[in-house]
Amino acid sequence: QVQLVESGGGLVQAGGSLRLSCGVSGRIESTYVMGWFRQAPGKERELVAAISWSDGSSYYVDSVKGRFTISRDSAKNTVYLQMNSLKPEETAVYSCATGAMTIRLATMQTLYDFWGQGTQVTVSS
Repeated sequence: QVQLVESGGGLVQAGGSLRLSCGVSGRIESTYVMGWFRQAPGKERELVAAISWSDGSSYYVDSVKGRFTISRDSAKNTVYLQMNSLKPEETAVYSCATGAMTIRLATMQTLYDFWGQGTQVTVSS
C-alpha cells in the first residue's frame, strides 16, 4: 500500500512562489508516475504536472510551463512542485497521486491508484 502526504500549501500573493511536497510511504515501483493535480471550487480536477519515478521525464499542462517545476528525490521518497509567478486563478486544492503508467499517459486520471488528501493553495490578488 502506498500513502501520500502533501505539505507546503498556504496563502501567497499573486506573483509569489510556493513549494509543495509529497511524501511517499510504501513501495514505489520504477514504473510509477507521480502527478500533481489541482481542483478549484466548481471546476474539474486537472493534472498540473507529472514525473516518471524511473527516469525523471516530465509533463506540464500548458498553463504552467515555464513557471512550475516538478522534481523528485528518490532518497527521500518525496516529490516536489515548485510554483512561481502564481496567479489568483490558480487557487485550488493541490493533490499528489501515483500509479503505474508511462509519462505519456499521465493525463489519464483513472490510472492513478493512490491519492493524497490535498493541500490548499490560495493566491490573493
